[in-house]
Amino acid sequence: MSSVLMGNVGNAAEAGEQDRSPGADEAIHESMVRSMRVIERGVYRGPHVYGSIPMIRIQLDLGSLEEWPSNRLPDFNERLLDLLPGLRTHGCCYHRPGGFVQRLEDGTWLGHVAEHVAIELQSLVGARVTRGKTRSVRGQPGIYNVMYAYREEAVGLFAGRLALQLVDSLLPQHMQGVRGLDRVYGDERTPVMQGAFDFLSALEALKRLQRRITLGPTTLSLVEEAERRGIPVMRLDDQSLVQLGTGRHQRRIRASITSLTPSIATDAAGDKNLTKALLADAGLPVPRGAVVRIAQEAVQEAERIGYPVVTKPLDGNHGRGVSIGLSTPEEVRQGFEEAARHRGRVIVEACYQGRDHRILVVDGEVVAVAERVPAHVVGDGQRSITALVEEVNQDPRRGEGHETIMTRIRLDDHAKSVLAKAGLTPESVPATGQVVYLCDSANLSTGGTAIDRTDDIHPDNALIARRAARAIGLDVAGIDFITPDIARSVHETGGGIVEVNAAPGFRMHLQPSQGRARNVARPVLDMLFPRGAPSRIPILAITGTNGKSTTARMVGHILRASGLTVGLTSTTGVYVNGDRVVEADASGPWSARVVLRDPTVEVAVLETARGGILREGLGFSECDVGLVTNIQPDHLGLKGIETVEDLAWAKSVVVEAVHRSGTSILSADDPVTVGMSRHAGGRIAYFSLWGGAEMLDFLREHIERGGLAVVREPGPVPGGEIVIHDDGDTMHLMRASEIPATLDGLADFNIQNALGAIAMAYAQGVPLGIIRNALSTFTTSFENNPGRLNIFDGHGFRVILDYAHNPAGLRALGDLILKMRPRHRRVIGMINIPGDRRDDDMREMGELATRYFDEIIFREDPARRGRKPGEIVALLAEGALGAGFPEERVRRILEEDEAAEACLGQARPGDLVVLTPTDVDAMWRQVLDFRVDPRAHYDVEVERSGEQAGPLRKIA
Repeated sequence: MSSVLMGNVGNAAEAGEQDRSPGADEAIHESMVRSMRVIERGVYRGPHVYGSIPMIRIQLDLGSLEEWPSNRLPDFNERLLDLLPGLRTHGCCYHRPGGFVQRLEDGTWLGHVAEHVAIELQSLVGARVTRGKTRSVRGQPGIYNVMYAYREEAVGLFAGRLALQLVDSLLPQHMQGVRGLDRVYGDERTPVMQGAFDFLSALEALKRLQRRITLGPTTLSLVEEAERRGIPVMRLDDQSLVQLGTGRHQRRIRASITSLTPSIATDAAGDKNLTKALLADAGLPVPRGAVVRIAQEAVQEAERIGYPVVTKPLDGNHGRGVSIGLSTPEEVRQGFEEAARHRGRVIVEACYQGRDHRILVVDGEVVAVAERVPAHVVGDGQRSITALVEEVNQDPRRGEGHETIMTRIRLDDHAKSVLAKAGLTPESVPATGQVVYLCDSANLSTGGTAIDRTDDIHPDNALIARRAARAIGLDVAGIDFITPDIARSVHETGGGIVEVNAAPGFRMHLQPSQGRARNVARPVLDMLFPRGAPSRIPILAITGTNGKSTTARMVGHILRASGLTVGLTSTTGVYVNGDRVVEADASGPWSARVVLRDPTVEVAVLETARGGILREGLGFSECDVGLVTNIQPDHLGLKGIETVEDLAWAKSVVVEAVHRSGTSILSADDPVTVGMSRHAGGRIAYFSLWGGAEMLDFLREHIERGGLAVVREPGPVPGGEIVIHDDGDTMHLMRASEIPATLDGLADFNIQNALGAIAMAYAQGVPLGIIRNALSTFTTSFENNPGRLNIFDGHGFRVILDYAHNPAGLRALGDLILKMRPRHRRVIGMINIPGDRRDDDMREMGELATRYFDEIIFREDPARRGRKPGEIVALLAEGALGAGFPEERVRRILEEDEAAEACLGQARPGDLVVLTPTDVDAMWRQVLDFRVDPRAHYDVEVERSGEQAGPLRKIA
């Protein structure tokens, strides 16, 4: 059963719920009822707009079922609770058992019900999740975001689908038929239930999926121990390969194989004959024996050693193919055949007498000991062995494979052969108290049980185990040790080591059948991450509307100058120490994980865009420094973001993820950004273009209280001086004009970007001298900062390449253009705006262009994002012409390369050409490859003399 839900579950969109009591409305006619529809689903893998824990989101349209809360549906609540009685323990918003039942009785909407069902279904198959929330979508009645936690993503997704189907199946027939499931879940590899919904079949399918993909007990124990310590965890495949930590501090595990486990030691442990030789050479007690290839050799070796003997595969595991206590040639032949089925070569060795123990050695120390008892039943004088096995398997601690404390016993051929040696069959009825063994080996995987003996082991035996692990070279080793009494020295009792296992399972120590459980994951994590050793690299995350890429690159440039290997994500790709390793728009959670998985990276600088936050959340759980550049009206009308406040709500996730000892850095010049300080994590810092007498009052008070701020103070030179205020100290860093990217202090937007970058570097502890020297070498070259104020002067006219893709970006660029205008003859601009922006944004962009350019070419985004060809340029031109710009100075060219070619082609010496690209790399190459018409100089002179200039031609 699930535990009580203590989260803020299902509170939203339930105002007015009391008005939906039975009889409050007239029944809706059957023909008017429209069934539920799934609009979309998403997976939040990191902190997101609704919380910090991973969640699955299903956007659900209830349609006319909005008028049918749970208390209006005949028998709905009773049938639901009969199927899922564990729902009675859900606390919901009341935070007590029975809270959700009260919500059902009072009347709650079906999306909220589906949320709780998805949680309970996961709980029934062993996934420990308890959190969820359901929120209405503003301005869209009947549409809800249904969200719930998950442990395994595929299990959570499938549970959501089954929850919708289950809820749908409990509705009156004329209300059934949830729509959109196949469309939304069509790409999933999870099972699909065909035909009428069958709850038991659905639950069994979910259990099978959980068993298939859930981590085994060994890996899970290590993961949970890491999570308790705050160590980041990333699952790298659908098996057991897991990364603990990030960047250069990471360690990897696959079950109990770790990054520190030598491959040569693993290979040696897999070769049982080599293992024995290495142990014998170290003077450790091992049984005599040899490797044989045919049954007759096995018999001969057994007779040489002396009966009884053991036969086992040369490199087997989990006790497969092992036969013990063989006392006749025929038994040896049978044992050989059993072992040979698993591997061609077989070991025959002397059989130690005593109890089977597993000694776990981690980092050279014994951390746990378990006595393993083979699968068995105890007779009662009445029931057959088959019946006794069935009773033992009813123990809820037994299950399939390794997912439970113990494994179910199977009466397979091996068990029958063991019975036969004892003169029994599955139908035999053993006497009361008679112990009947069903397996030669004592492995848990064959139904055995474990008794903790950690506190009993004799020091001599512990020393032998420690030396055995070192002799093989394993950091984590399972020593199989046979002795009559683990509490007495093996030198006294006889016995010794029969195997050394790489990747030993932890289950017998974590959950022994008898005795004290041992947290054996703790010493493994102590070994991988010794006390005081870091497990994560610093993460510096940047978000906002404009300036993210340049700020990120400035920060990366500073950190590289401090000697660190920097992983950087941006809209142009993923970079490791300046080398682009992924070419893509890499400002989302996937690219963040690329950096955090790179074992060479020492610090991550992550540009973090709105789209990834809304789609999937952050690619990290927390960051050391978070910065918001500004919030401008861009991307509105998309994914539920309708206002600037909505946009701030999404982007504030970055500073909310700053840990308590980190720093949140906000633009003091943007009131919306300043408002994020209420929920930002860590220490609050600001940056501002307005220092001196023009400083805002709140910022001055912040500085007077000892707060951190980086501001531009007015000075005698363009751009002013950059000053850092912290803890009452004032530190003059440098003149803004000393930063090449500011174009001698003219580019205010790059001064602002530099202020943010300085604040981030300072908060991360970079010395001021390194910050100053690094920024004094940061230029706007294409190599340094592609697509951001890249300047080329090689054609007799100046070209600026800048990704000014929204009105705020164009205003900032336009301010610089106005300052540069006196130096240039004409200004020619190629302007674009992405097709997913609003019509009014496009018109505004066109109107703004008229303030800065003499000639304008409007072009379209190559993808157009749902717009018809020509629609974008028409709206841009509408804005320009509406502002009174002459029609003859406006051109409309749809394709990006053709529009750029036209701008370059009409440019003449002394002109300034401004290109705003989508494909930054391609357009920069186009600028470099452009060939100027030699007549251009002549035409300029003709124009100056008042004569008509001839047409310009591009020479190939």
